[in-house]
Amino acid sequence: MGNQKVKELAIIKFVERFKGSYKKIGPNDVDYRVFDSKNNLIAYAEVIVVNKTINTAYPLEVKANNVVRVCNKRLNPVVIWSCADGLIYGKPNEIIGQVSWKDNELVLTYPKQKSLRYIKYY
Repeated sequence: MGNQKVKELAIIKFVERFKGSYKKIGPNDVDYRVFDSKNNLIAYAEVIVVNKTINTAYPLEVKANNVVRVCNKRLNPVVIWSCADGLIYGKPNEIIGQVSWKDNELVLTYPKQKSLRYIKYY
């Protein structure tokens, strides 16, 4: 399954929690706008595909540019890691990580912590 399909399955599962909806944004922007059940814009989300299970996904990684882009939207930024068996998600302003240089890019790395939430696919 392609990365775009995996991202879409992840955002569908994420918005199901509160009977919301989503809209894909253009390729040079964050991934999704997130709406509540009354179609009010409530958040912006960036989805990262992780080819591991939730238990083996740590430490979580995300390109610093992606986090900055979603945070610049200012309205409830959320980063979602789509794993093989579910989702890990959190608000960048509530999770603590480390910055490092990897493959000519700044990367944020997050260890397991209480402010990260989980949704299993089953």
